[in-house]
Amino acid sequence: MRRFSRRPPVALLAAVALALGGCSAGAPAKSSGPVTLSVFWWGDQARAERTEAALKLYSARHPGTMFKITWQAADGYYDRLATQAVGGNAPDLFQIDDARLVDYAGRGLLLDLTTPVTEGRIDVTRFPAGLSDYGTVGGRVVGVAAGAETAALVYNRTLVKELGVAEPKTGMSYPQFLAWAAQVTRESGGDVAGTADASGDLDAFWMWLRSQGRELYRADGLGFQSDDLARWFAMWQEARWDEATPPAGGPTGERALVGGATAAAFGWSGEFAGWQGQVDDDLALVACPGDPRAQWARASYYWAGFRGTRDAGAVADVIDFLANDPQAGRLLGDDRGFAPNLEVRETNAADLAEGPARTALAFESAVSDRIGPAPAPPPPAHAELRTLLAAAAGRVASEKSTPGEAAADFLRKAKAALAR
Repeated sequence: MRRFSRRPPVALLAAVALALGGCSAGAPAKSSGPVTLSVFWWGDQARAERTEAALKLYSARHPGTMFKITWQAADGYYDRLATQAVGGNAPDLFQIDDARLVDYAGRGLLLDLTTPVTEGRIDVTRFPAGLSDYGTVGGRVVGVAAGAETAALVYNRTLVKELGVAEPKTGMSYPQFLAWAAQVTRESGGDVAGTADASGDLDAFWMWLRSQGRELYRADGLGFQSDDLARWFAMWQEARWDEATPPAGGPTGERALVGGATAAAFGWSGEFAGWQGQVDDDLALVACPGDPRAQWARASYYWAGFRGTRDAGAVADVIDFLANDPQAGRLLGDDRGFAPNLEVRETNAADLAEGPARTALAFESAVSDRIGPAPAPPPPAHAELRTLLAAAAGRVASEKSTPGEAAADFLRKAKAALAR
């Protein structure tokens, strides 16, 4: 998973933004002559090997373009990126996630890709509906999806069948889902709870809000009221009382499901293969409870360019190649999520043997026409709000606060975080 706990040093980012004050973010033009682009991403050895293979293919087709490659684990990635930028050696092309996109764009650090996208030099016409918009900040394209995923309810199909309980389905309401979870707990004799407690999961709350006709964020701040969050907390409190979830303090999310504490948990399709690899039972996935239109095609990662690059045209061309070239897509596989280009995704599917990757891809295909438009990328304080919501939900679960009290406290702290 790619959730980072804090923002990179603000002073460093401010220094870079100041240094770039005179730089234009206009249309990139292709460079002439030999080019060496620096590329930086986080991930493991397998991701490094796949990415390097795709970049080598690009160099083979464009002999004048070479790459200087750097990669590392997720921890410390953004600190290092900011330090590189201050030192004048920021990478030309780098990986970024949605929680950072608005912050980096607002500080003027990202290359404006609007013109190459508009002119078709970066082709996003074969992306799922809304996926290309998710890389737009302030009317400018600043990130292009490196992969895509969709939220999902992941459940233990083997266990559910053994208990004789009907499998969950896409389109069931929250009351139906929580009643199903309580039934699982009863049929297991209390050995396994039906679902992990998602009251502190900001993504799950966001989708629930969208199913209520609201949004997590508006341009001027939060898109919901204290009463909305109080209802969310109260719904999960009743689920705990009905024993649909483990007791307060129990494992949540992935740990709850793969550890055998629950039969279901909220996740993302891009995580499914990793979850399945940790258990012997067969897992499956459906859309999250509520109207599927509350979900969206999310960029699991973006490719972005540094505003100060000397080779903006080459950066745009490489981004297009990584997103749209069939051979590059085959080399990259589904390591960063499913290929953003639907035609490349279909080509890659032919290489998939029966297994979790094919299962997740089948889910993606099944919900692609039912999900809704993507929201705007989240603000810089998004990661902090994750922590705040988890803490507030924990106080409700342990009955140290009422749903109303926890909701009011969250809104006060969230508004302060957004205002900083």
